[in-house]
Amino acid sequence: MTTQLHYDIVGSFLRPQALKEAREQFAAGQLSQADLTKVEDAQIKELVQKEAAAGLKVVTDGEFRRSYWHLDTFWGFGGIKHTTQTHGYFFHDEETRNDSAQVAGKIRFTGAHPDLTAFKYLKSLTDGTDLVPRQSIPSPAQCYAELYRGDENIAKLKEVYANEDDLITDLATAYRDLILALYDAGCRDLKLDDCTWGMVVDDDFWQSMADAGFDREQLAAKYLEVNNGALVDLPADLQVSTHICRGNYHSTWAAKGGYGPVAKYVFAKENVSAFYLEFDDERSGGFEPLQEVPAGKEVVLGLVTSKKPELEAAADLVARIKEASQYVSLDDLALSTQCGFASTEEGNQLTEDQQWAKIKLVVEVAKQVWG
Repeated sequence: MTTQLHYDIVGSFLRPQALKEAREQFAAGQLSQADLTKVEDAQIKELVQKEAAAGLKVVTDGEFRRSYWHLDTFWGFGGIKHTTQTHGYFFHDEETRNDSAQVAGKIRFTGAHPDLTAFKYLKSLTDGTDLVPRQSIPSPAQCYAELYRGDENIAKLKEVYANEDDLITDLATAYRDLILALYDAGCRDLKLDDCTWGMVVDDDFWQSMADAGFDREQLAAKYLEVNNGALVDLPADLQVSTHICRGNYHSTWAAKGGYGPVAKYVFAKENVSAFYLEFDDERSGGFEPLQEVPAGKEVVLGLVTSKKPELEAAADLVARIKEASQYVSLDDLALSTQCGFASTEEGNQLTEDQQWAKIKLVVEVAKQVWG
């Protein structure tokens, strides 16, 4: 669908005020889960209508039922629990909330998962239309990285998994089972959101990892192994893509660096059909690593930032698309925002009107370039 249209979004949207208030009331014990779900349903239905009105054909639920783009999915697996750490994630200008995910037993898909429930409702809104419902989930590598985040997580991990091969097998299997359950529910467009590649390319980040005894090449190979382990023997009509960025929290970022150090892993070997890539500023490096993308695979250029309200100049976007076409055929390129607008429920620092203006720009430039 993206190849046909040449424009897309990453998936998360700013939370409407009514949803924010309902979640606050729920957290305070003033609203039941059933009543919160009713508010979420209503807001998601309205969002899908707005997406369609904006010309989008692949739609999402905005991640309106999640607090985080990644942790909520991890907490939905058996054997993983919700914990907190002394600190949150350290972004460029801000520290996030301190939630985390920790192993509490063997990791497994239990047959029930909040992402599966969420997708079924989104699917019901698109039945009988030409809209394609997309489900985004954090990558298996992202979960792997979280389970190794901090001494306490590592200690718990070693209690349950003395053999890391067993961890990788169980994690990949749990993800594959979730993916197949989503497929059975009607999902034909699945996106894996993945910050691990964007982190490991950062030399400053890498220095801290090296001090902990990691080898960057070995870590990249491990990320590829766990991701591809979840993507084996999937139905042929399920499109699986991946989105890579360097952190997105309240309009701040966590890492910097071009894709070169990991291109031979993720671009050349990950079993996905499309790459949604952050390219909105100099932190992401140049387009040269795209030469590792196999012919026929799609690259969705995230040239329009979701972090700032100012609109990019259309002429600049056209020029950058042309530059990228030196490495990937123009027919295999598309345009999108660089990330979602609200990777966590805090959202980025722009208004809903500015959010939709960004999407309008993406659609207009894509039509200008590709017709």
